[in-house]
Amino acid sequence: MSKERSAAKSSGSREGQPSCKAKAVEFLARSDQSIRRLSDKLSRKGYGEDEIEETIQWLQSKRFIQEEEGCRRRFEFLYHDSSYSVRQIVAKLQQQGYDRDMIRECIPDDTDEREYAVAMKVVRRRFKAGAEQQKMLQHLYMKGFDYDTARNAVEDLRLEWDEDI
Repeated sequence: MSKERSAAKSSGSREGQPSCKAKAVEFLARSDQSIRRLSDKLSRKGYGEDEIEETIQWLQSKRFIQEEEGCRRRFEFLYHDSSYSVRQIVAKLQQQGYDRDMIRECIPDDTDEREYAVAMKVVRRRFKAGAEQQKMLQHLYMKGFDYDTARNAVEDLRLEWDEDI
């Protein structure tokens, strides 16, 4: 075996497999990744811890991975373009490897109006006039809405339905 092939094998590279840096850039080209999630993906592909750490440092030095900006972009997208409660968005971003404090910094100070509007949208989409109040409330709680928001949305929707009758 040549010295080059032996060195390549000892550094964790496998013949025919792209380098850890190339694979990381490929993942980042598809979507923003948290450092934890990117590390997990690279680890599952068989790259070693040292190689992954070196790659993460290289990506940060080249500004290919910027966790705060990625977290903010994902939060803004989910906040403005989805039917998720803020609680659900926080949970979803935590599952993707973003730090809880970093996520909390993205949450606007006043989310009450948005939460109410989204709760109304969720209930309208899921239930028809005359649905049981308890089932509607349970559905909203399951979706991460707080008690007051869920109660207000359900009560207002029931009033709307009563007016339509």
